[in-house]
Amino acid sequence: MSPTSDTPSRITAVDTYDIRFPTSRELDGSDAMNPDPDYSAAYVVLRTGIDDAPEGHGFTFTIGRGNDVQVAAIEALRNHVVGRSVDELCDDPGSVFRDLIGDSQLRWLGPEKGVMHMAIGAVVNAVWDLAAKRARKPLWQLMADAEPEWLVRQIDFRYITDALTPDEALELLRRGKEGAGDRKTRLLAQGFPAYTTSPGWLGYSDEKLTRLAAQAVADGFRQIKLKVGADLADDVRRCRVARSVVGPDIRMAVDANQRWNVDEAIRWVKALAEFDPYWIEEPTSPDDVLGHAAIRQAVAPVKVATGEHVQNRIIFKQLLQAGSLDVLQIDAARVGGVNENLAILLLAAKFGVPVCPHAGGVGLCELVQHLSMFDYVALSGTTEDRVIEYVDHLHDHFLDPVVIREGHYTAPTTPGFSATMRPESIEEYTFPGGTFWAADLKTDEHPNKKGHAA
Repeated sequence: MSPTSDTPSRITAVDTYDIRFPTSRELDGSDAMNPDPDYSAAYVVLRTGIDDAPEGHGFTFTIGRGNDVQVAAIEALRNHVVGRSVDELCDDPGSVFRDLIGDSQLRWLGPEKGVMHMAIGAVVNAVWDLAAKRARKPLWQLMADAEPEWLVRQIDFRYITDALTPDEALELLRRGKEGAGDRKTRLLAQGFPAYTTSPGWLGYSDEKLTRLAAQAVADGFRQIKLKVGADLADDVRRCRVARSVVGPDIRMAVDANQRWNVDEAIRWVKALAEFDPYWIEEPTSPDDVLGHAAIRQAVAPVKVATGEHVQNRIIFKQLLQAGSLDVLQIDAARVGGVNENLAILLLAAKFGVPVCPHAGGVGLCELVQHLSMFDYVALSGTTEDRVIEYVDHLHDHFLDPVVIREGHYTAPTTPGFSATMRPESIEEYTFPGGTFWAADLKTDEHPNKKGHAA
């Protein structure tokens, strides 16, 4: 199908897919709260019905059961998107963000939190993917090249003006333009620092931890991360093993995945202090702003990091205002997409807190690299104490997978948000009818027969 010269391009379809990968088989991704995750994507494609025209791809990340619920939430947004002008969407992605979070009946399901907000993020990210493809730029460059005034118009400042006003955001972005050209050149030449969680999954044996930690250092990573929180004696042993492998000069972070109460977190981190952990990640509930502040005060100099489950810009604002964190961890698929993450990056810049994004889950590395690279080139202007999480899982399912060299993310140059999954991967891993799952679910011994991922 080809449009006539006077026919504006419009979104003609919103296609969704429940895509799941059997990562629980090898305990990849295992931690104290999630012992057997099957990394999954509630995936969306915005189509225009025009041959060879770009499509917008987006997704949000889950870990198996419930991915169908997330897909249903994305499908509930279809009528807000189908029929809209592609030109208008790409000229102002904030328009669809504002419309989606402004639907009063859908908003009642949040507001601005949980499954519905993550669905909004998936659609909004798909719009940005489409905009970057049409501009023939990777997303980080589209954002870095944008005028500060346009970027400010993309932000919903409701509920955060007591911490960041539009004028302050504009000033931060204008300042970020200074020297941006030189930083872009350095980024393309050197990449952006990464750290790896690949050695540290809780279900891995000490032998596997040892082998992967040594490999991480050999590959140029200057920071690794270990999952902790299930058993203190095991954590002490595993931290001792890891520290003996990587030596004293490699940063070693630990991550409790929200496992502890506040007093328990303080005791546990102090017990691990002899291994010089760089940060403790998600020590307690992501909603407990004051609990994080108390932990931070008690466990210093160990830093407190959180953010992958923080549900919106308002909670991030409060964490910053209360002095609850040392490291802010955005997630590309948890909040309302690029627009809200832009607000969070600006809040972090205002408070002078480094951003070290959460990634690792299927496709999250591909997405969040763009946000950190924009932040470096056109906002914070530095990579000091800033690293992006990296996990060596499932990248081969994407057309533009991340590339790591010497412990650094290589800057993407392909237009878009790096969100496009390979068609054959969609066909194979769509649940439950994809070729992998259809064959696998026929076997009596598969854990899905017992409801493991179904």
